Amino acid sequence: MLLSIVVPVYKEEKNIPEFLRRLRPILSGVTEDYEIIFSLDPSPDRTEDVILEARAADARIKLLKFSRRFGQPMATLAGLEYSSGDAVIVMDVDLQDPPELVHEMVAKWREGFDVVLPQRRQRTGEPWIKKLVAATGYKVINKIADVKIPPNTGDFRLMARRVVIEVVRLKESHGFLRGMVALVGFKQEIIPFDRPARFAGETNYNRFFGSLRIGFNGIFCFSTYALTLSTWLGFAVSGFSFLLMAIYLFYKLMGWSIAWGNPTQVILISFLGGIQLISIGILGEYIGRIYEEVRARPKFIVDRAEGFARDAARRG
Repeated sequence: MLLSIVVPVYKEEKNIPEFLRRLRPILSGVTEDYEIIFSLDPSPDRTEDVILEARAADARIKLLKFSRRFGQPMATLAGLEYSSGDAVIVMDVDLQDPPELVHEMVAKWREGFDVVLPQRRQRTGEPWIKKLVAATGYKVINKIADVKIPPNTGDFRLMARRVVIEVVRLKESHGFLRGMVALVGFKQEIIPFDRPARFAGETNYNRFFGSLRIGFNGIFCFSTYALTLSTWLGFAVSGFSFLLMAIYLFYKLMGWSIAWGNPTQVILISFLGGIQLISIGILGEYIGRIYEEVRARPKFIVDRAEGFARDAARRG
């Protein structure tokens, strides 16, 4: 059994040695046949050097370096495409995804589960506003999306080879792994765990809001509900305007005076303008993603591939 570990990295030189120190003994207890693939967005620090130093001591450590920064979702997809394992685990290098869970994840896979999802019970070290945004985001996505994504699950997961094949086969360019794995289906199992704080360094995402772009991909790439909501808002505003017209006509027929005044006009115009801008913004989110899909640009471009067969190095 070959087990692949895919680790997207950017500016993580301080975390890599400790990550490997904790992970490799656990992998050796599961199987001696494994590979650790670091998917590296070009970093201004020594992240690449640290990976190459580790690779010099262990050939099972491999490196994908991209021609520019493509972002964590694309780095993850690249690692999946270049992986060879019968099972593939995606995890972060900052040790918020505990390596100690690998043994249990593999055990669940051997029981017959194609996808094993560690689910966070606690999120140590994160501000309350980020926890609130994450909880709200999962509720919104699961309320409106075409697929169900278990709450409090990140990209940290184990996937059987057939799941990886189907995920890589998808042509979507957004890279929202949680949604893509849910879309392809297969038998899934959840493992609850308490998420620790980062081992070292600062997160590359916003400290309070995380990655809103990734969250929006979950909403707009797996549901058209926002367009439906925009339509209903239009109907509601139209109904409100007809109601105002009826009130105005009634007052006119009764001979009563109507003192609308300038503040009322400002409020109404601002309200209507706001609804219009929101609707245009929703359309823009969908059109922008359609534009990205139609261009069909490469999801990633590999500048350097260390530890892969020559034919694999041509992919991407």
